Amino acid sequence: MAVDPRGADLKRYLAEDPGGPVVMLNLLRFREGGQDSYDQYAAALEKRFLSRYGARVLYAGSGSTPLVAEPGQDWDAVLLVQYPSREAFSRMVADPEYQQVTHLRTEALSEAVLQATTPWPDERP
Repeated sequence: MAVDPRGADLKRYLAEDPGGPVVMLNLLRFREGGQDSYDQYAAALEKRFLSRYGARVLYAGSGSTPLVAEPGQDWDAVLLVQYPSREAFSRMVADPEYQQVTHLRTEALSEAVLQATTPWPDERP
């Protein structure tokens, strides 16, 4: 299973940019013992990269009892991270210094969803 964005994924992500800030939904499933590696990654992200690229964690929490889910649709952790733009996220993941720590995330995860979200208009029914 893929846990990291690939070049083609990033190109499509940028091509579909509606403009403005983006909130990235992160659904994470850890490998056995992977939580420690992810914690190291998260600490590096918080300390060195989020402010550099104008990002902030809106929510981070552990998965709990799924109320509506098929088998295998439960997650160990959920994060919402806001970036000022899709381009800012893309620049961060391309940063050579970030590339030196991203292996911690890759090693930690057995499965992940990383999905850009767009806000609903205020006049939604």
